[in-house]
Amino acid sequence: MDRMTTTPRRIPRPLARAPIGVFRLGLGGVFGGRLVMIDHRGRRSGLVRHVVLETVARVGDACFVVSGYGWSAHWLRNVRADPRVRLWSGWGAGRSARAEILPAQQAAAVLESYRREHPKAARSLGRALGLEPLLAEGPLSAERVERLPVVRVTPRRAGVSK
Repeated sequence: MDRMTTTPRRIPRPLARAPIGVFRLGLGGVFGGRLVMIDHRGRRSGLVRHVVLETVARVGDACFVVSGYGWSAHWLRNVRADPRVRLWSGWGAGRSARAEILPAQQAAAVLESYRREHPKAARSLGRALGLEPLLAEGPLSAERVERLPVVRVTPRRAGVSK
């Protein structure tokens, strides 16, 4: 069986969780804007959960992240249930934000841009996690994009409630 069509490889939990303490100390800037932390609520427990993700794009204050583990990722399922999150990016404390799962056409544009602007990073991430869509040549098909949900996380402006 071709490993690129199987489930993506998992990052060992201790490694994936290691940056959380750095963000909690307000020192997320050491990651140069490449990593962000998102606090989200468990859809069943209601408890605050944390996930550290690599950004694939930024537009203004908004950052775009990809669920490398597809639709089964708990953080993605949680933000789908409750899009109110806290975004930790750079130096200092997190900010209230809103997570929005992009439609396939917008997701494809974000992923194509990432592959074009950061070819080495895209290939490296694709190899590390076994994500065939990031390694593929040519345009991304709708099927490939569907397996890699893209989420826009937009900080809320002070005084705005929603």
